[in-house]
Amino acid sequence: MAYCILEVVLDTPLNSSFDYRWPCQPGEEPQAGQLVLLPFARREVIGLIVAIKHDTEVPPEKLKDALDVRSQLSPLPERWIALARFAAEYYQRPVGEVALPGLPKNLRVPKTVALDRALKKLARLDPVQDATATGMPVLNPAQQEAAAAIGQAEGFTPLLLYGVTGSGKTEVYLQACAQVLARDPSAQILVMVPEINLTPQLEGNISARFPGVMLATLHSSLSEGERMLHWLAAHQGQARIILGTRLAILASLPNLKLIVIDEEHDPSYKQQEGLRYSARDLAVWRARQLGIPIVLGSATPSLESWHHAQSGRYRRLELRERAVRDAVLPGVRLIDTERDRPRDGLTGELLKALRQRLERGEQSLLFLNRRGYAPVISCDACGWISNCTRCTAFMVLHKPENRLRCHHCSLELRIPRHCPTCGNVDLQPLGRGTQRVEEGLQAMFPEARVLRIDADSTRRKGSAQAAFETVHRGEVDILVGTQMVAKGHDFKNLTLVGILNPDTALFSQDYRASERLFAQLMQVAGRAGRAGGAVSEVLVQTRYASHPLYGAVMRHDYERFAGSLLDERREAGLPPFMYQALLRAEARELPIAIEFLEQARDCLPAGGILVNDPIPMTMTRVHNVDRAQLLVESASRPALQAFLREWVELLRAMKSRVKWSLEVDPLDI
Repeated sequence: MAYCILEVVLDTPLNSSFDYRWPCQPGEEPQAGQLVLLPFARREVIGLIVAIKHDTEVPPEKLKDALDVRSQLSPLPERWIALARFAAEYYQRPVGEVALPGLPKNLRVPKTVALDRALKKLARLDPVQDATATGMPVLNPAQQEAAAAIGQAEGFTPLLLYGVTGSGKTEVYLQACAQVLARDPSAQILVMVPEINLTPQLEGNISARFPGVMLATLHSSLSEGERMLHWLAAHQGQARIILGTRLAILASLPNLKLIVIDEEHDPSYKQQEGLRYSARDLAVWRARQLGIPIVLGSATPSLESWHHAQSGRYRRLELRERAVRDAVLPGVRLIDTERDRPRDGLTGELLKALRQRLERGEQSLLFLNRRGYAPVISCDACGWISNCTRCTAFMVLHKPENRLRCHHCSLELRIPRHCPTCGNVDLQPLGRGTQRVEEGLQAMFPEARVLRIDADSTRRKGSAQAAFETVHRGEVDILVGTQMVAKGHDFKNLTLVGILNPDTALFSQDYRASERLFAQLMQVAGRAGRAGGAVSEVLVQTRYASHPLYGAVMRHDYERFAGSLLDERREAGLPPFMYQALLRAEARELPIAIEFLEQARDCLPAGGILVNDPIPMTMTRVHNVDRAQLLVESASRPALQAFLREWVELLRAMKSRVKWSLEVDPLDI
């Protein structure tokens, strides 16, 4: 019997491919890109064929036989495999650890029942689709210019759509999509958003605009069956528009013609565990690979994208006015909390503004990026505070659940009745979270309908969407929320935004903190006054009213603020003028992690690469594991990549009890 050799990659940390035998009938050879069931280390696992060979260094009779080739599934495209290879090389991971986890879980199990069922369901769908757009509103001149530039772009064209909040970026996306589909009804368009809770509203807009087009959604809240069905629809070209979060960039899209990255500045596009990839950066690479346009939209672009636009690498499109007639950007005022002392976290001026909105039947939003009731409880008698026993963090008070909870390791304890150290029964909460603000509002405004939206109140599937629909229906007077409410939502009757306690980010050791704070404030401020008519305002409670960042927020002046930050980054040698990688080490004791990093630092001549000394991480201990880090920097990306390739091989060869990981282009240092 004639055999061919299947070169496959597996989801393992081993940086190599594996050879298996498969009996080849004439004209029925497997193809690169097909999935295959294999025996591996006493288990049956799914692998991805990356090449077909007819000879090997190992005698064929010594190779194991593959068990099954998933021939019912069309092969993954060659360009998709190239994307996985690039991501693996750039982020210094084995190809199998990129390619296989990028597939739905139900495709990576030995049994094919779920796959066969999904394929049958898709086969019953009508293959004829009508790509005609309906309900197209008239755009203002700036929107028309932007939509035309995107829709008519040819080849690899990166476009930065810089538009103030409420300027109608979504409508520009939709009308550009209509132009692409009008030219090629079989084209596929990938639209990405940073967070799951932003998908329902945009999904509704897309479905209403393109009722005859199949829409697939891809995000982690889908059940495994739903995710596989939508992934297959995209893979087979049946879904014309694919809407998803960062994992969607790894979807198989054989006829992709346009990529849209909404809120491109958002750090949620960076995966923070496993393969630590940037979906935005991979999207740009994928657009270049395919020779298609990509749109990066934001009211506060990342400094990397802004720098690319300034240098001419990206084409900048601008929307400087709000799309709705008579809708203007809200006025921003600062409330000095040294002069107007807060009561229950709210100043007199903010309370007055809230009451005015209640009397006028308008909605208000209070933004506090801290969930729970209070960040900590303490004992005034002896100074005890509610530290987590497993992390260098506080146990956060969650009063409704009568629990202390660590937001890092999820440890939960009952609230103690007395101080564990001295027995004092008078334990006090310090600071405020969204639960405490909600409680205070209900006491001060008993007639108001108050709703809190944060990670605690929206744990159940579908609860976030239901909560936002309640706000949109006008059944909420005062909305209290974290960053979940800060972006992407179009609240028609919201005229007041109050921002509580933003000052902590001003003194962070993270050099990106001011960039993130500015973006966050501009985004949440943009929720007000989007429908026009009523006068809207944003009130920021701060102890540092003279800080330049707040001055830029008051002027809605992103351009000057971004320019000053870029000047600072250039002088300090920080991204985007420097390229970085971060080696993290975890051990039961901090000295062990530090020792490993010292050995890593000394194991390879730097050769022009700046290798910093190892230091403990800011959050040193998490779940009884100590953590340290070592930063590597270079002014040349190719030089850094060459160093990392050699360095990672040496790190893999080091025998150590330490768990380590490497992150390229880290966001948190």
